[in-house]
Amino acid sequence: MPIRVQNDLPVKEILERENIFVMDEHRATHQDIRPIEIGLLNLMPLKEDTELQILRSLSNTPLQVDVSFITVSSHESKNTPTSHLNKFYQKFSEVRDKKFDGFIITGAPVEQMPFEDVDYWQELKEIMEWSKTHVTSTLHLCWGAQAGLYYHYGIDKVALDHKLFGVFWHKVMNRKIPLVRGFDDVFLAPHSRHTDVPMEKIHADPRLTVLAESEEAGLFLAMAEEGRQIFVMGHPEYDRVTLDGEYKRDLSKGLPIEMPKNYYEDDNPENKPLLTWRATANNLYTNWLNYYVYQITPYDLEGTPF
Repeated sequence: MPIRVQNDLPVKEILERENIFVMDEHRATHQDIRPIEIGLLNLMPLKEDTELQILRSLSNTPLQVDVSFITVSSHESKNTPTSHLNKFYQKFSEVRDKKFDGFIITGAPVEQMPFEDVDYWQELKEIMEWSKTHVTSTLHLCWGAQAGLYYHYGIDKVALDHKLFGVFWHKVMNRKIPLVRGFDDVFLAPHSRHTDVPMEKIHADPRLTVLAESEEAGLFLAMAEEGRQIFVMGHPEYDRVTLDGEYKRDLSKGLPIEMPKNYYEDDNPENKPLLTWRATANNLYTNWLNYYVYQITPYDLEGTPF
């Protein structure tokens, strides 16, 4: 699939080296098709890393995808150059009148704070409410999934007694749903968090359908409103070395951190991490784009279903 990005986006060169089909603006304007419009609300501090991971995840479908990078006005990013944000990002206030085929809300390193204490919580609530009428399907990732479950369904996160960290086994719970089409019965996916959502509350809410969960890691995938809202508690978009970087960063700071589970070959952090979730991640994003965005969204986005 061609990912459509601005000509000089820094991660474009990395994607091209990985043999991912990246289409620049000039070529895209000469194709007589309407690309799928995806908004990416990037709440992560290292925004370029997240851009690369998400664009890579969206790259396995024949659809042309036009990605708009979005940030909030109520928080100042300290880990991404202002020049990068000014050049490649739009504030939510600049796109609020626009409609999107799909929308992604990323995680954020604020999970141990009450939602109401996050400085951009009011703006994020406004965005999640806006998504009900301006987006065909919204994909919430990790903390973004916790925020979405809290805002839309009143299910609050709970603190864990230790960080859930590593790659964990999950089981598909509802194989008839297209979002998990092509998944193996059991699969691996990364998690990295200090909080969780109570599975009993998820299962007790008839508006939510659980598609995959883990005995050890809890919820991985759930959806509501026939796919208008999708919640992913893990990090299927993570690179091979993302958990490795987190682990060694915390070790260097003297923070309490256990070695990520099911990650290093022979459980030796000197060994190259094993990449065991990429096929599942590709399947998830491809299914989302195909069955919950492309197959549902109208050609004229003004007809986006409410």
